[in-house]
Amino acid sequence: MSQSMNGAESLVRTLLAGGVDVCFTNPGTSEMHFVAALDQVPGMRCVLGLFEGVVTGAADGYYRIGRKPASTLLHLGPGLANGLANLHNAKKASSGVVNIVGDHATYHLGLDAPLTSDIEGIARPMSHWVKTSPSSRSIAADGALAIAAARQAPGQIATLILPADTAWGPADGIAETAPLTALPKTSPEAVKAAAAMLKSGETATLLLGGGALTAECLDLAGRISAKTGCGILTEGFNSRLDRGVGRVQVARVPYVVDAALHVLRKAGNLVLVGARVPVAFFAYPDKPSVLVPEGTKSTSLVNVDEDIVAALTALAEELDAISLKPAKVATPRRPELPPDGPITSAAIAAILGAHIPENAIIVDESVTTGREFFPETAGAPPHIWMNNRGGSIGYGLPVAIGAAIAAPDSKVIALEGDGSAMYTIQSLWTIARENLDVTVLLFNNRAYSILRTELTNVGVKNPGPRAVDMLSLSRPDIDWVAMARSMGVAGTRAKTTAELTKAVNASLRSGGPSLIEVML
Repeated sequence: MSQSMNGAESLVRTLLAGGVDVCFTNPGTSEMHFVAALDQVPGMRCVLGLFEGVVTGAADGYYRIGRKPASTLLHLGPGLANGLANLHNAKKASSGVVNIVGDHATYHLGLDAPLTSDIEGIARPMSHWVKTSPSSRSIAADGALAIAAARQAPGQIATLILPADTAWGPADGIAETAPLTALPKTSPEAVKAAAAMLKSGETATLLLGGGALTAECLDLAGRISAKTGCGILTEGFNSRLDRGVGRVQVARVPYVVDAALHVLRKAGNLVLVGARVPVAFFAYPDKPSVLVPEGTKSTSLVNVDEDIVAALTALAEELDAISLKPAKVATPRRPELPPDGPITSAAIAAILGAHIPENAIIVDESVTTGREFFPETAGAPPHIWMNNRGGSIGYGLPVAIGAAIAAPDSKVIALEGDGSAMYTIQSLWTIARENLDVTVLLFNNRAYSILRTELTNVGVKNPGPRAVDMLSLSRPDIDWVAMARSMGVAGTRAKTTAELTKAVNASLRSGGPSLIEVML
C-alpha cells in the first residue's frame, strides 16, 4: 500500500472491500479529508442530502431493498442528532447502516469549541455498535468492525466516530471485514410447539414479521395454512413485504386499537414468526395496550435474528405440508377505475391497484389516507410494500431515495402525507439530482389528519380553536407543485379522479422523478 495513504483513505478502501459502495452524505469541515478520499478512491457512489434525516433515511431504504449496508457521512454531534429520527426508524426496521460521524481533532476537543458534544452519547440510543477511532492507524480495523456489526442479522446500526486528525494522519492500509456467519437455527422444541398449536383444533394464526415476509417465506406459510386451515397475518408495520399476483396474500394488524382487537379476536392463538405479540402504538384511556384478548396463547417459532426460512421449512415438514399448494395466493385483479369526481381514499386505492407496475416498490407513509389501500392492490403484479416501522414521521421520501438507488430498474412509488413530507422535503432535491425513477403521490388534506383523530382517541372532547389550529397546515397553504418544481422535480396537481388517473399514467411512463399533489 502507498505510504501516503491517510486514515480517511484507508477507511474508504476498507468500506469498499467490505461491500459498502454507497455513501449518503452531508459533510462539514471535520469530514473534509473523508470527502477528499471519496473523490480519490474509485468505486463509491456518493449521494448528497441537504438534511441529515434524508441521509439516514436513504440508508434505511437502501438496506431494505439491497440487503446490504450503505454508509452515511455526518457532521459532528449536531449532524448526527439531525439524523436520529430516521436512524430510529432504521433501527426498528432492522436495517444495517454504517454511520461515519466526524469529530474535532483529538487535541481540539479539550478546548470546548462551539460544536463540541458527546457524540457517543448521542449515538448510543439509535445504534447497536458505537466506537471512536483513537488513531489513524486503527481506522481501517475499526471500519471493518463497523461493517461486520451492520451486517449482523437481521441488520444493525453501527456508528464509527472519526476525529479529524485520525482522518488526516498516516495509515497502514485497509482491513478485511469478517465473513458473514450462518444464521442460528430455531430449536426443534419451538417447531414442535408451533405444530402442536396449529393441530390443536383451536383457532390459530401465523403472525409474520421481519424476514418472514419474503415471497419464499410467504409461500411456506401458505402451505402450512393449506394443511392446517390457520390464518396468516403480518404485523401492522413491516420493513418489507413481498405482495401481488402469485404471492400469498396477507392482511396486516390494523393501527386503530378497536379494529386491531376485532381482528386479533378472530385470529385466535398466535404462532409468532419473526414477530412479537401485538401492542398498540400508543396508550389510550380505557383501552388495552396489549392487543390480544385475555387468554390468548402464543408460541414463538423463530426470532427475527434467526433463520426464518429454515424454521418455516421445518414447521411445514413437521406438519407434512411441504408438498401442498399454498393457500391464499393472490390472483390477478385490476380494479375498475372510479368515475370522475372528488378524490377519496377508496378512489386512490382503485387507481393504485389499476396502475402498480411489475416489480414496483411502494414506500408507504400515507398515514390516514392509505389505511384501506391493501385490498385493492393485492391483485397487482408482484411488488414490494414498505412501511414505517419506527413511527417517526418524515421517513417516506428519504427511504424512496435509498430504494431507488438499490433497485434502479424498479419504479418507486412514494405514498406521502403532506404533514410528514415537510419533515424531509429536501429529499426532492436529491431525487432530482440523482434523476431517480420515483413517483411521489402527495396527499394534501392541509392537516395533520391523524392527530385530529388521535385528539379524540385520547379523550379530548370539543377541542378549541387553538388546539385545532395546531393540527392544521393552512394559513398559508403549501403549494406542493411549486415546491417540487423549485427542487427540480416535475409537479402536477390532481383535483379529480380523472386528473389523478391521467397524472399517474404520465408519471409511470416518464421514467424519472415526479410529484402529484393529490387534493383531498
